[in-house]
Amino acid sequence: MHPDLEKERRGTALAFSLLPHRVYDSIYQLDPEALGRSGVRLMLTDLDNTISPYSISEPTEAVLAWKEKLEQHGITLFVLSNNRSATRIKRYCQMLQVPFIDHAGKPKKTSFLQAMEQMGATKEETIMVGDQIFTDVLGGNRVGIPVYLVKPIRIRDNILRILRHGFEWPFILIAKIRQGYRMRRGFIK
Repeated sequence: MHPDLEKERRGTALAFSLLPHRVYDSIYQLDPEALGRSGVRLMLTDLDNTISPYSISEPTEAVLAWKEKLEQHGITLFVLSNNRSATRIKRYCQMLQVPFIDHAGKPKKTSFLQAMEQMGATKEETIMVGDQIFTDVLGGNRVGIPVYLVKPIRIRDNILRILRHGFEWPFILIAKIRQGYRMRRGFIK
């Protein structure tokens, strides 16, 4: 495992942590080359508001290109979605040509562990990328994998999403402060 990722993993041992390891504005800020060099082979990711807005039923050209870039660096994309629309998730993931688990039940550990087993990846080779603290971040931390939080693509459509994001904001702020400190100290790049 790459030393930078090892330092990052050591900094977060709480299984109930609501803090992501890193915070990004979007999936496109993740560096597939750096992730591949650090030993990441499997990227578990949420679909809705992480990769695509809720209303989009097929991958955009940008998402297809991003997935291709991940593959070029030896990283498999795997969608874990709590969305109840099995037909939309299945269609989207088939078009993107990635494995998926719908009705994932995040933050329960089951779907995370099932995906890693299905892909033959260890915790040390896996990261989680998502847009929600109480499902994606909590679930990834419970399993013991680094979690990268991205800003939700669109939350204005639904008052419940806006309220939930308000509850998540303190954790996001703490994570951003911690990330800046760790970057200044040389723990992460």
